[in-house]
Amino acid sequence: MKSILLIEDDVAFSNMLKRFLEKHDYTVTLSYGFEDAKTIIINDDFDLIFTDLRLPDGNGLELLEIVKEHKAKTPVILMTGYAEVSTAVKAMKQGAIDYISKPFNQDEVLHVITNALKSEQKVASAPKEVVKKASQLNSEFVTGISSSSKKLNEYIQLVGPTDMSVLITGESGTGKEVVAKSIHKTSSRKNKPFVAVDCGAIPNEIAASEFFGHKKGSFTGAVSDKKGHFESANYGTLFLDEVGNLSYENQIQLLRALQERRVKPLGSSTEIEVDIRLITATNEDLLKAVDEGEFREDLYHRLNEFTIKIPNLQERKDDLIIFADYFLDKANVQLNKNVIGFSDDVLKIFQNYSWPGNLREFGNVVKRATLLTTGDLIEQQVLPMELTQGAASKQEPLQKKSFSTKDNEKDLIIRALEQANNNKTHAAKLLNVTRKTLYNKIKEYNISL
Repeated sequence: MKSILLIEDDVAFSNMLKRFLEKHDYTVTLSYGFEDAKTIIINDDFDLIFTDLRLPDGNGLELLEIVKEHKAKTPVILMTGYAEVSTAVKAMKQGAIDYISKPFNQDEVLHVITNALKSEQKVASAPKEVVKKASQLNSEFVTGISSSSKKLNEYIQLVGPTDMSVLITGESGTGKEVVAKSIHKTSSRKNKPFVAVDCGAIPNEIAASEFFGHKKGSFTGAVSDKKGHFESANYGTLFLDEVGNLSYENQIQLLRALQERRVKPLGSSTEIEVDIRLITATNEDLLKAVDEGEFREDLYHRLNEFTIKIPNLQERKDDLIIFADYFLDKANVQLNKNVIGFSDDVLKIFQNYSWPGNLREFGNVVKRATLLTTGDLIEQQVLPMELTQGAASKQEPLQKKSFSTKDNEKDLIIRALEQANNNKTHAAKLLNVTRKTLYNKIKEYNISL
């Protein structure tokens, strides 16, 4: 019979798991803490070590180091209370043969144990699932497990290899540029340029120069030749974010360039042929803008050969832990930290919070919490106040306000943006104005975001 050392501080759970494994012809030795397990590992031999990540007096990653030092050929499976990608990757690097996330069913645990015991390579090489997860850490796009995320990924894989123009819609902070890059990376143009342009940040008077370029001396301030975005993206992908902010004149120029597939830099008599794949994004209702005469219908149909709507974070609650792990691993690298994960209280707070700023807000929260954390786990006290106390009561007075006089407009805008974590769509709703009106006011008062 194969022998297993089971290290788990939950007595009821460990006894239940022990009885189950013994029914399947394993001998099981129990340990409820780090120090006790350390002594057992050094003095006794086992065919497999099955340990929880979090123990009262240590953690599973520290036990891995002890196993590697004293019993290097013994396979180790790590149990986590949450699907933590960053911990799994660290565990694989330190010598774990596999990991499994609680709660797990009987078939899962038997499958993982069987595979670990059959493995000829006792010093771990990551299984395919973990390699796949680890590769996500090097990519901005995180594949979720929710039905919304699966459909999003399905659409990306479907439209990516084509040359169709894609219109990406969704709330601010949902990751529209990340999706655009993912489409580009699945296309035949993946080795060519990906050029991202924020249309909302381009003043109308210089938009033509930005898009199509200009020649030296073509206008006051043109001190040298400039290559436009279309030419820079030639043979690759041009991504136009916030395309709804383009002026009507700029829309006409864009439509002409897309129809003719050539552009003429300002001050030049020569046209340049361009071969680009166009992806656009907006968090506004372009069809409504078409009905109101603010956006050209022919341009809309040119951009909208295929539409992808990115779900907000409320619709992706099943993915929260996956995103949390991704952001934590990213923060650890950026801040030179080694935080292992999140406490149960923090995970509950994440699940209950509304996330008006979506993934952008979530990433910022995790990064800030990682910076403030001095232990292994991110605890509740390092989270922003709006998460732990709720922002609803603070938002109520502002929801009833709207722009009134020049004296308080700027202050109201700043307060709304602070409450909405710089999510302009959410801030506009708090102020009872359109997003375009808010954007113009931000530029008027020169408010930095």
